[in-house]
Amino acid sequence: MKQQKKLWIFLVIISCNLWGISGLCAKRVFDLSTQVSPITITQIRMLISGLFLLLLAQLTGKKPIKILYSRKNIIDIILYGLFGLIPIQLFYFIVVQKSNASIATILQFMGPFFIMFYMVVFEHQFLRRLDIVAALVAFMGIIFIATHGNFSKISLSPEVLFWGFLSALGVATNTLIPRPLLKRMDSVTLIAWSMIATGLMMLIAYPSQILIPKDSRVIILLVVIIILGTILPFYCMLNSLRYIKPSTASILDAFEPISATLGSVFVFNLILKPIDWLGTILVILAVIAICYQPKNKIKSIQK
Repeated sequence: MKQQKKLWIFLVIISCNLWGISGLCAKRVFDLSTQVSPITITQIRMLISGLFLLLLAQLTGKKPIKILYSRKNIIDIILYGLFGLIPIQLFYFIVVQKSNASIATILQFMGPFFIMFYMVVFEHQFLRRLDIVAALVAFMGIIFIATHGNFSKISLSPEVLFWGFLSALGVATNTLIPRPLLKRMDSVTLIAWSMIATGLMMLIAYPSQILIPKDSRVIILLVVIIILGTILPFYCMLNSLRYIKPSTASILDAFEPISATLGSVFVFNLILKPIDWLGTILVILAVIAICYQPKNKIKSIQK
């Protein structure tokens, strides 16, 4: 079990790095075409990723159609899509468009604190001081990385704060909602149907947003976002919840801005400053801290 936990922590770190890369790709798409909106990207990645995963579930004998025989499953799938997938994807891209990726990253990383609050209040889980300190250190590291030491960049309008707050809540709901669902359906089937349901609802609500520019560069970037930024990381993240705590999984998301920053070095010729390296070190130290588990197991607080 301990080895499985380490493996899934590693896979979550990889997933968060892939999300960071997909964020860079989305930024590039916005720069290349004004026709592509956050809604466009979310619709496309939801529908195509969902259909691919549904086919994968069918070919691997998961029998995804059988899940829909239960009305409760259908309702839960739709609720997960609406309150889990949309906030963490669409609302994040809205903040990127209305401000910048740095602000979006900082606001979204409030999510782990919402998760910690939920775990303590509703599940009576004991949080070590180390976990709380690690979350704060990671948050500080993200601010350093996202702003590159230029704190004047943190200029927040009420609109940006609103969408950023919903995006952070999405980190929590996307992590917490699937946990009970994974006890009665496999992760591939859950992600597939949730993405398809959400994508269809968005398509009905915004049919004109599905238009794709005839630019090969945009198409290639969208393919990268779908495969590396959606299918692989969501599969790894959901499966990891069987082995690691939601609060741990959410704090590992601190690796997303690291990959985005390093990617910016190669793609946008960003020059790293000492404070960028300091932020990276703080994030890595925070992750090492939350992964540290003493021999004496920490027991949850009893009701």
